[in-house]
Amino acid sequence: MDNTLALLTLCGSVIALLFAFTRARKVLKFSQGTDQMKKISASIHQGAMAYLRRQYRILIIFFAGMFLILLIMAALGFLTWYVPFAFVTGGFFSGLSGFVGMQIATRANARTAAACQKGLNKGLNVAFSAGSVMGFTVVGLGLLDISIWYLLLRLVFKLPVEEITSTMLTFGMGASSMALFARVGGGIYTKAADVGADLVGKVEAGIPEDDPRNPAVIADNVGDNVGDVAGMGADLYESYVGSILSACSLGVIAFSQIESVNNINAVIIPMVLAAVGVIASIIGSFLVKTGESTDQGTLLKALRRGTNTSAILIAVVAFPIVWFVLGRQFIGIYFAILAGLVAGVLIGFFTEYFTSDTYKPTKNLAEKSLTGSATIIIGGLSLGMLSTAVPIIIIAVCVMAAYGFSGGFESATQGLYGIALAAVGMLSTLGITLATDAYGPIADNAGGIAEMAGLDAEVRKRTDALDSLGNTTAATGKGFAIGSAALTALALIASYVEKVQEVGGDSIVLDMSVMNPAVLIGLFIGACLPFIFAALTMSSVGRAAQSIVVEVRRQFREIKGLMEGKAEADYRTCVDICTKASLKEMILPTLLAIVTPIVVGLVLGYNGVIGMLAGSTAAGFVMAVFMSNAGGAWDNAKKYIESGHHGGKGSEAHKAAVVGDTVGDPFKDTSGPSINILIKLLSMVSIVFAALVVNFHIF
Repeated sequence: MDNTLALLTLCGSVIALLFAFTRARKVLKFSQGTDQMKKISASIHQGAMAYLRRQYRILIIFFAGMFLILLIMAALGFLTWYVPFAFVTGGFFSGLSGFVGMQIATRANARTAAACQKGLNKGLNVAFSAGSVMGFTVVGLGLLDISIWYLLLRLVFKLPVEEITSTMLTFGMGASSMALFARVGGGIYTKAADVGADLVGKVEAGIPEDDPRNPAVIADNVGDNVGDVAGMGADLYESYVGSILSACSLGVIAFSQIESVNNINAVIIPMVLAAVGVIASIIGSFLVKTGESTDQGTLLKALRRGTNTSAILIAVVAFPIVWFVLGRQFIGIYFAILAGLVAGVLIGFFTEYFTSDTYKPTKNLAEKSLTGSATIIIGGLSLGMLSTAVPIIIIAVCVMAAYGFSGGFESATQGLYGIALAAVGMLSTLGITLATDAYGPIADNAGGIAEMAGLDAEVRKRTDALDSLGNTTAATGKGFAIGSAALTALALIASYVEKVQEVGGDSIVLDMSVMNPAVLIGLFIGACLPFIFAALTMSSVGRAAQSIVVEVRRQFREIKGLMEGKAEADYRTCVDICTKASLKEMILPTLLAIVTPIVVGLVLGYNGVIGMLAGSTAAGFVMAVFMSNAGGAWDNAKKYIESGHHGGKGSEAHKAAVVGDTVGDPFKDTSGPSINILIKLLSMVSIVFAALVVNFHIF
């Protein structure tokens, strides 16, 4: 039966990819608008592709080096020979998902702007369809990678199930490595361009956002794609496969001693659940429609209709899956999955509450702009800190419920398996969740094209409504990724403990008490890591943005007639500066995540690594929520003012809100979302290098 269900997972991946293909064809049939719109769109596409080409050249060197290291470890007997190849495929598919998403996004931006000339629903249709290409490409490629490796190792190489899941877990490390490079590099690019364009253009020169006179405007729009599309695609691919693989790995351990259940069935359940999620997401995507009202509440309802329907379908179908695959005595595992689904919906709602200008927190934050930049920055920091409490409570309740329902109080490994399945449940409808997230940058680009091409004000009003909603859905998508990261990281810590015991056998003495100095030191190091990582990425954005500010000021000063609209800005130079700066700055933060667990393990041993993983998971989760929500609220507070409140565009309140948004940009699009990758990559690296640590640690 397990082989049949694995083939069902493969079919689910094919269905997802076929749906993505049909959506891409649909998008490409829409008109791109005027020749000027086509020219602007082509410039954005060329800039984005130039960035990716340079980034991939660096990543090829990194992956080749890691492949060689893993080969040497395999030759020394620390790993199996399949592991280096699994690592490479994980990185390849993660990068490919972002590449495909960016290809369609850079072709859908002008089409969305052109569609908004006909109506808001037309624009939403184009942008959401393009976002669906990203969403279903991510889940399709993720399931394809998982199902092919499973069938290959199971049917061709006939490996025992324990070795299958151990090998498959390794390509999660490849996916996490690629995701961190893509998220950090893309995040630095997009925010450097955005901050530079806003500070000089809107604050100093007093010209509108996306004004063609601004030399950084094309770089800003390119950044929306390399950061919020390619980076986000690789990020959520990593979250998706990581949650599935951690559940598969724990399933083997949890049911290995139960005679009534074949533990291979526990491996299959998360894979089948994800495949069913593809169908549920496709059904939900057809329900996303709206009228012509630009009210944010109305637009949110249109997207919620699709996402909530998909979640309900999964909730219904998961019950018979658990019943028939594991048996009715383990039906409590269904409620663990349900806990993850409910937690995901609740995190999404409260993320909207704290970041959408439909609700009081962001409206109150916008009001603080009336007294200047300082008060809106203080208010945003306060809002972000306060917003961490609710997700923490939701995740805590989810963990306890999943642990208890799945039998954790009788068998700890079954309880941890339930927690891992809760993460799978949370991300099971990623196809449509990511579609609602990915459409935001497309709408943002569409607004820029509408401004630069001189389209009617009504068109810009519609694109701004879609963009503002996109900020909220992007924050919601980050909430899902961060929430699932916390659950997945807990499961991966358990997988690390099991890996250490498997490698070391009777020689292993686990002492995870905080009274153990190695654990305590590891705990402090782990808690510190998200702060160091955030500092490095924020500093990188600052340095890159400074280069853009200097260049934009130079062009305003030296290009005669630029401010009068009689001369054209040198867009290419700003694009080139952003590309070089972001690729240079992305290396150190990523290496920090890979090197730290190895060094900690070799110095403090496996107990120290467990402390480090616990500290980084707890601190990283809180830090990521804080930064993402504060940044999202600052952004939407600015857009709330731009819609006509507190004096509207050009007012003193608006200038203060722009400064707040500028501070929030690297919070929500660079550092915050990258931290959730960090905490999982730390675990993945620890698992892969566990044998090295067990054999050669100092203490």
